[in-house]
Amino acid sequence: MTKMGGSSSNLSNYRPNSRREARMKQKGEELFIGTAESEHIEMYLKAIWSLHEKGQDAKVSSIAKLLDVTQPSVVQMLRKLHNSNLVNYTQTQVALTGNGAKIGNQMIRNTRLLEVMMKDALRIEIDEEMACGVEHHMKTIFTDALCTLLKHPRKCPHGHNIPKGKCCT
Repeated sequence: MTKMGGSSSNLSNYRPNSRREARMKQKGEELFIGTAESEHIEMYLKAIWSLHEKGQDAKVSSIAKLLDVTQPSVVQMLRKLHNSNLVNYTQTQVALTGNGAKIGNQMIRNTRLLEVMMKDALRIEIDEEMACGVEHHMKTIFTDALCTLLKHPRKCPHGHNIPKGKCCT
């Protein structure tokens, strides 16, 4: 994994699926070495989005429990996300900004479409770890193509709504 240069407290250059990753060319293939930090950012946004979807407040304790991390780690990341305009964070409230909600929504959409693909198209047991690993690397064009291939499912195998994409209109 590549390491983001400089201070990790400034995420102003964060872009989902960005080409910040190092590229390696090998026999006509491109290999991307992603940053773990961008995946952490997306996991936090996904967790907050998921809590809000369930009608729950995104509290430090609930985020920590959902992600299985310590509360001080959550506070540190929320400060970074706040400084990057991905969340509005105060000691009493955590809310996604427009940009944060867009990324969280996309991560949820990616995960749920992957789960449908595993269960219905591939007829294999849903592998949450695999879905979690893949969701961070899906571009919108791929997500929309997958959604179209699966005939625009509205629910994941767990019964949760799948957010609509441009392909669903």
